[in-house]
Amino acid sequence: MKIILIGASGTLGQAIGEQLSARHQIVRAGRGGADVQVDITDFASVQRMYRQVGAFDAVACAAGNVHFGSLGETTPEQFGIGLKDKLMGQVNLVIAGQHQISDGGSFTLISGILSQEPIRSGSSASMVNAALDAFVGAAAIELPRGVRINSVSPTVFVESMALYGPYFSGFKPVPVADAALAFVKSVEGAQTGKTYRVG
Repeated sequence: MKIILIGASGTLGQAIGEQLSARHQIVRAGRGGADVQVDITDFASVQRMYRQVGAFDAVACAAGNVHFGSLGETTPEQFGIGLKDKLMGQVNLVIAGQHQISDGGSFTLISGILSQEPIRSGSSASMVNAALDAFVGAAAIELPRGVRINSVSPTVFVESMALYGPYFSGFKPVPVADAALAFVKSVEGAQTGKTYRVG
């Protein structure tokens, strides 16, 4: 398969690439240091990426930013970061790619555990992750030509504890490789409309 991997240079993106590259052609995409440049918050940029790549069989997204901060101090603009980037950025990938992806192809998006287990300072992330999982379930019943869509919802990664550990007190971190395997399951499997929970 020819797989477009968004966010390929990040911790999760690299792990996904390692898992899939032995069996598939990987087109690495991102804002920098990639085969193809893309800003998922810009719909025109997403469209250009698909035109540049040409025919493809799957999209795996490991990109998306959200704001962390106390609810009492978070502004509408800061909530908008996650809405524009992690949520609509990934929705853009599906909207722009649904008619170009191969028959029976797949989209795999990244959400996260905070949709199920909220934490202090994580209201924006909880909102965005829950919206992504809901979008996946709804899009699955409408995508044409047997195209599938799933999300991967991991807990905090072992490799990210130095940065995010203080937010995730009491959570058991998982190796990023575990989340990468969930992407493999989505890309190479047969299910659709599913959220693969990791951790």
